[in-house]
Amino acid sequence: MLSITDLSFRHGERVLFDRASVAFSDGWKVGLVGRNGAGKSTLLKIIQGQYEADSGDINLMGRTRIGSVPQDPPGGDIAVIDAVLAADVERTALMAEAETSEDGLRLADIHMRLDEIEAASAPSRAASILSGLGFDNDAQQRACGTFSGGWRMRVALAGTLFSNPDLLILDEPSNHLDLEAMTWLTEHLKKFRNTVLMVSHDRDLLNDVCDHIVHIDQEKLVAYTGNYDFFEKTRAERLANDAAQQAKVAAQRKHMQAFVDRFKAKASKARQAQSRMKMIEKLGPVASVPIDEKISFNFPSPELLASPIETLDQVSVGYPGGPNILHKLDLRIDMEDRIALLGQNGNGKSTFIRLISQKLEPREGKLKKTPKLKVGYFSQDQEEGLDFEATPYDHMATAMGPGSPEHKVRAQLGRFGFSRERGNLKVGVMSGGEKTRLLLALATRNAPHMLLLDEPTNHLDMDARASLVDAINDFEGAVVLVSHDTHLVKMVADQLWLVDKGTVQPYEGDIDEYQAKMLRERSARPAKEKKDKKPKGAPAPVVAAAPVEKVKRGPLKRALEDAEKAMAKLSKERADLEARLADPATYAGSPTVAADLQKQMARLERDLAHAENAWLVAQEALEAA
Repeated sequence: MLSITDLSFRHGERVLFDRASVAFSDGWKVGLVGRNGAGKSTLLKIIQGQYEADSGDINLMGRTRIGSVPQDPPGGDIAVIDAVLAADVERTALMAEAETSEDGLRLADIHMRLDEIEAASAPSRAASILSGLGFDNDAQQRACGTFSGGWRMRVALAGTLFSNPDLLILDEPSNHLDLEAMTWLTEHLKKFRNTVLMVSHDRDLLNDVCDHIVHIDQEKLVAYTGNYDFFEKTRAERLANDAAQQAKVAAQRKHMQAFVDRFKAKASKARQAQSRMKMIEKLGPVASVPIDEKISFNFPSPELLASPIETLDQVSVGYPGGPNILHKLDLRIDMEDRIALLGQNGNGKSTFIRLISQKLEPREGKLKKTPKLKVGYFSQDQEEGLDFEATPYDHMATAMGPGSPEHKVRAQLGRFGFSRERGNLKVGVMSGGEKTRLLLALATRNAPHMLLLDEPTNHLDMDARASLVDAINDFEGAVVLVSHDTHLVKMVADQLWLVDKGTVQPYEGDIDEYQAKMLRERSARPAKEKKDKKPKGAPAPVVAAAPVEKVKRGPLKRALEDAEKAMAKLSKERADLEARLADPATYAGSPTVAADLQKQMARLERDLAHAENAWLVAQEALEAA
């Protein structure tokens, strides 16, 4: 499908790729990973011909159609559904030609080709993709220009998915999506039959979709079979083996050098000393194991307050001149809470955050807060308010107030990985991840008791996201979180609150159950609409309830035993495979042997996860009975 051979590329004075090579087969789903600035987005542009490599070859199989999300999303008066349909260039051109052509034979060819590409079903397929990305029927008919930039990027993504390219290239597809849209996109990509090459810092997306990982490491492209977790484990083992080997070589060198230093002046030992000097030369220099620089940060500790720090009693809220968005809220927030908000965009998550941050006042009911309560609010939209000509130090000094000592300003910036040098750079030249860290530093400058984090992981790489998880878990105040990053939600949230139908209620399940429920509801929606078309007054079907005493525990026990046996069998197979992968003899022969074993391991991991889920379901069913 795609091969990259001896690719070299220099950006300014910096070398991004030096004779890097890798190859992808048709149907692979590849995650491209590497530290910020390693060249991930640059590689995607080189593959698409937007940048020209200094040397090397990029070969695509046959007439491969490449699809990627355009940087300029559709706007103007074109309807959303029409913008998506227009992304299928061939269908659009054929339908336009069919309107004007008077050649009977050509018309026959056109309609035959339209039938081959299933042009008649295109509107329903486009509508289905748009629905998955959060556009209801009314929104699909609206002009693209009436939506914000983030929603228009969703239209662009929908058009790219609808065009069904042979090679789908995605660069951080989750940046403009909420959790619900991310869940749909993950399922869509899992079912996508062609090749995917994706840059993402979303661990769960890479785990659920990708069967291969390509790591940009020391200006090379290193391919791994399996998802992101398997890549991380394999790479850690390789680095550990490399470190052990280098330590062994260093010890040999030290031992032989000691012999040379001791006996080189003695005639009786001169020959042996010369021999060891040649052996030292053959060992070569001791190469260090590459260690990526990691940025860690933490939130300042607040003064402890008695709980609850905020309560809502029959609170309703809306925007000036409009109706209420949320109604009759009865909630409390305690000092140690870790709350993640669920719900589709437009349901009121941002309204709720503005309410508890007191940027919006209740129209009805009472909102009570502890008098000393300080709130820190982070939103990616705040980036628009940064002065790109000012430095992080300038921003922090202004926010902390006149007369703030320099050491305190530097200390707060240092909490978020800003050295003196980086703190004195203009914001305009900083990366997206650095701007996010600056906004987090500004939001927490006064040691708030409650942190409101609205999509805090955008632009953060894997290491920075891990630091964010640690910072939230170590924080001694309350956290209310909105994020499409399910890994972050799983790692930090101990409560889920669902924002839906004008209210906010605790959700009793976990994030996996919520995602499964949402997918079931979306897939059942068309069936429900058909069912609703039955004649008015038709009697509802009668469903007989099974007597409780007839619920048999025997079949449930057998299901649980079968699930346990399946888990035991898969666990044994995994242990055997791990032993073979750890055996040096595996790598002594053909490289395809190790590659095949790694593919088997990836499949086993997925099968074991399914088996564990089946065991949990069987266990719960038996307990319920």
